[in-house]
Amino acid sequence: MPLHDITPLIHSRPLSLAAGREIWLKLEALQPSGSFKIRGIGHACEIHVGRGARRLVASSGGNAGLAVAYAGRRLGVAVTVVVPETTTARAIGLLRQEGAEVVVHGPSWQEANELALSRVGPQDAFLHPFDDPLLWHGHATLIDEIAQSGLRPDAVVLSVGGGGLLSGVAEGMRRNGWDDVPIVAVETGGAASFHAALLAGHPVQLERIDSVATSLGAKRVCDQSVMWAKTRPVLSALVTDRAALAACERFVDDHRVLVEPACGASLALVYDQAAVLEPFGTLLVVVCGGATATMEQIRQWSASAAA
Repeated sequence: MPLHDITPLIHSRPLSLAAGREIWLKLEALQPSGSFKIRGIGHACEIHVGRGARRLVASSGGNAGLAVAYAGRRLGVAVTVVVPETTTARAIGLLRQEGAEVVVHGPSWQEANELALSRVGPQDAFLHPFDDPLLWHGHATLIDEIAQSGLRPDAVVLSVGGGGLLSGVAEGMRRNGWDDVPIVAVETGGAASFHAALLAGHPVQLERIDSVATSLGAKRVCDQSVMWAKTRPVLSALVTDRAALAACERFVDDHRVLVEPACGASLALVYDQAAVLEPFGTLLVVVCGGATATMEQIRQWSASAAA
């Protein structure tokens, strides 16, 4: 029995009217850990525990760590999550709520990741947040579910952080015969590592992340995501933090579901009728979710962005 849920696929009347085209939503925000991450991470955790792992180790101050913690609790194994000092008290509380040991270390994910790797023992398994074929294989089930419903959109819109979701969605599209369906990959301007990789023709390291969409905050995307961009149609799109935050607030009003700014980036592209979407009559938007933002925090960020 998979650790992820089969999530609702719904037609959005509010977004369809706003965008002037048919908009379908895959509501990954309703996964038990709050985001799509549980698809791939749950699959990977099941594989590792099946091979004898007694503890799961992760480095994440957000949704990947929450997915590992949830999977470990469900599978009955210990979990250690190393988070950077920038991790919010809410995120740490959610990790502990799932029974994980939380270690706070370093100013950024890179330092937290180094410590996490150093703590992996012979009976442990390490879970990378986005760069792992096991994760991509699990994320691909998202497209399997949509294909089984009979929907075949003209394009798929999703947010990109480290490229794990894009890699999994592309894998799922390939195995369902959707190689000609474009992926529209959305980032905020201050966290545009995938956009930079496409311009360079290979993954590059950003100097810094300057965005409230911290779940998009990988300074370098995985190689696999760039490979997909070279072998199938992938369009890169950028939105502002302000637009992503406004989309989060509109989406709460329209569908009564709260998502993080990282997810709001994709929704903003639709709400704002971005030119990149003009060729497509029917769009599927992956509502990837995110469990660590609150409405109060989104409004605080919005006030700062407007100042």
